[in-house]
Amino acid sequence: MPRNQFQRMVFAFITVVITVHAYVFFSLYVIHGDMFRALTGESGVLSAIEKMGGVPVFGRPVPIWAVVLIEFVLAFTLENLLGAPLSFKLACKNFDPRSTHPVLFETAIICATVGIMCPLMSFIAAFLYYNYQGGFDIFTLLAEWLKLICFNFPFAFFTQLFFIQPMVRKLFKLIFAKDLKNREGVKEAV
Repeated sequence: MPRNQFQRMVFAFITVVITVHAYVFFSLYVIHGDMFRALTGESGVLSAIEKMGGVPVFGRPVPIWAVVLIEFVLAFTLENLLGAPLSFKLACKNFDPRSTHPVLFETAIICATVGIMCPLMSFIAAFLYYNYQGGFDIFTLLAEWLKLICFNFPFAFFTQLFFIQPMVRKLFKLIFAKDLKNREGVKEAV
């Protein structure tokens, strides 16, 4: 759908803004919420995080907004350097974009992106949020990484396919309506 590098960057920006907020919420509430409440004795996740002084990153508490910012920068960088280019290449290996229905081709790109980005971002999360106070063990890190992939992959697949990407495409069409309309006019003329 994006036509040039600027549009690809805008598309990635919108995707990552929505995705990072969804994943931070999912990670803090669903994956780690019970642990945070148990550690602090608080009844709510936000109050537990507040009591801990923030979310542990590299063993030090940081505010939630910093977690969102860190994950945004990392996800945006990885999406532009690896996720988007590799997912397009993987989709093109299985489908011809000129002859495949656009919905099927876009679905292939989304599935490939999830297959690339989920393990990458899960590894980064396992590394960032590792319990460094207890010492570092590579096998524990790998086990935590695999656990996060098992939690994150179904969430990533279904949210990207049915919620996030449809929303991103709608927003993208609103932002670039004039350019997309001009492109359709050129296609009809040809």
